[in-house]
Amino acid sequence: MTLWNPESSAPLSYQFEDASGDPEADLERGVQLLREVQAGSRGALLRFYRPDPTLAFGQRDIRLPGFERAAQAAQTAGYAPLVRKAGGRAAAYHRGTLIVDHIEPHSEAIIGQQQRFKVFADLYARAFRKLNVDAHVGPIDGEYCPGDYSVHGIPTDRSRANSAVKLIGTAQRVISGAWLFSSVFVIEDSAPLRSVLDTVYRALEIPMDPSTVGAADDLVAGITVEDFVLALLEVYREHTELIDA
Repeated sequence: MTLWNPESSAPLSYQFEDASGDPEADLERGVQLLREVQAGSRGALLRFYRPDPTLAFGQRDIRLPGFERAAQAAQTAGYAPLVRKAGGRAAAYHRGTLIVDHIEPHSEAIIGQQQRFKVFADLYARAFRKLNVDAHVGPIDGEYCPGDYSVHGIPTDRSRANSAVKLIGTAQRVISGAWLFSSVFVIEDSAPLRSVLDTVYRALEIPMDPSTVGAADDLVAGITVEDFVLALLEVYREHTELIDA
């Protein structure tokens, strides 16, 4: 058994994909892989890619009166407005972020859904700490897409009144026989994300403190997406065998 799947100790394959230029297709690709794992045509896997600018709304967002204004604001800012099938609130990403889709077969996928949030938060916070980012698990006041198991980082200079910044947005999609845990790691260039999320949350009339939108390189200068990929793979290898797909 593994930390994230008590039914399996099988090796975990991983693959890197290039953004296709079609953010909707890239988002849907995760669901396609989930169906393939459910059908047994492929095993558990990690999918890594750096997305084109996207504003991914949650299912609850589309029911808000300000949704159309928010979607238009995202489009104007150069972010494709999409609605993801997994849960959560609006999140923004671009080429300075990394998306990881972790997909596993599981006969009782709904069981352990909350536990997976905790397991992956702890796992991913350790990956950031390998790069000397002071990463912690827990909610922070005013964060976008809030959750009990948010991973946030704190700068070494804590002179700011609200110093914590959110580093990962996570969401899950569970179907009969499989689950998808999708994470957006914010590594580089947080300023455009901060701007578009501030505009979008104002349009949705959801309180959000833009100072909580940050990136790993705000906390430790020079960190790159490539650095974080290596750290994340190292953490995964502490718990399972990885196979390059």
